[in-house]
Amino acid sequence: SKIKNLSYQIYKNNLIIKDLNFQIKDTQASIDHTNQKIEETKQNLANILQLRYEEDQKTLVEILLQEETLSEFFNNLMALEVLNLKTQELLEDIKDLKTSLETQRDKMLAEKEDLEKTQMLVQLQKEETQNLQTQKKEILEKTRGQEALYQKYLEESKKKAQEIRKKIFELAQIPEAQALTLEEAYQLAVEVERITGVRPAFLLGLLKVESDIGKNVGQCNCAGSAFCRHPDIHWKTVMPKRHWPYFEQITRELGLDPNTTPVSCAVNGGKVQWGGAMGPAQFMPETWLKLGYKERVEEITGIRPANPWRVKDAFLAAGLYLADWGASSQREIDEIGAATAYLCGTSRMTPTCRISGGKWYVYQVMKYASQFQDYITQGVFRD
Repeated sequence: SKIKNLSYQIYKNNLIIKDLNFQIKDTQASIDHTNQKIEETKQNLANILQLRYEEDQKTLVEILLQEETLSEFFNNLMALEVLNLKTQELLEDIKDLKTSLETQRDKMLAEKEDLEKTQMLVQLQKEETQNLQTQKKEILEKTRGQEALYQKYLEESKKKAQEIRKKIFELAQIPEAQALTLEEAYQLAVEVERITGVRPAFLLGLLKVESDIGKNVGQCNCAGSAFCRHPDIHWKTVMPKRHWPYFEQITRELGLDPNTTPVSCAVNGGKVQWGGAMGPAQFMPETWLKLGYKERVEEITGIRPANPWRVKDAFLAAGLYLADWGASSQREIDEIGAATAYLCGTSRMTPTCRISGGKWYVYQVMKYASQFQDYITQGVFRD
């Protein structure tokens, strides 16, 4: 069956990833050992140079007193010179070995990362197939093989799902005049695709994870908002200091009070872990201004100033960012890299990115993208 084949593929990929981890570990150990040899060789070379320097500083009287003949002195000096040259050659060889090992390690890391991306896609396909089979089984059990009743139940289920999706999509923290239905959000994502090439389902999936597509644009610094968990946690508490001048500039230009404008935050056990992102697309202030996304949005829309809390600006800016990281190809493997970059600033799943929840984040984005793609395929967004 399809699920069985996908499970086997996941099992096989896990074995390859495990083997790569062992190879990477062994190669890193070799690199560490080589680094140690480089340091030892450098010390030996320093000792040789010191001895040569000391020999060069001897006066003729010292040479005659310490050496039986001048030729013996010059023989010692020549031996030091030869040893110096050989040590330098050895050092270069060891450095070349280190470079070769690092290249091997980097290739294996890249191979492992590509395989992990493929593994994520296979896992998503397996879950999607299982969900479809479960739904089909439930419907068949309720209709007991009655074809007409089955079709009727299927149609009613689709209509019910459409109504539910419409209702749950109210953007709670966006002014009512800007609130979107799910269909309007999809149409906006289609418009962003026309401009950036980014797949609508992928964009919606990412925004779902970032802010529940605008439902949660920040739980700190949000006094006066309809839903605010931490109104007393100030933006300077959650936001890295380098972002402060940019945030002040953005709010000042938009006529917003920086002390009551919601920003994201993660609070665990009463301690603030991180935060400071703005609006439905959760842009950091420095990224919005310094990397030019504000100006790019303004050039496209013609509306100045661009506003990271405005839904349409947020959708477009997110699409531009994802396109910058390769998502316009609409290949899922590139979308995984772009989603990684959206969280971590690089398409590589670095150790820091993993610690920050990168794998979970990307998996959730791709899972929701798959769900939205199903809605699109089923015609949920058609008028």
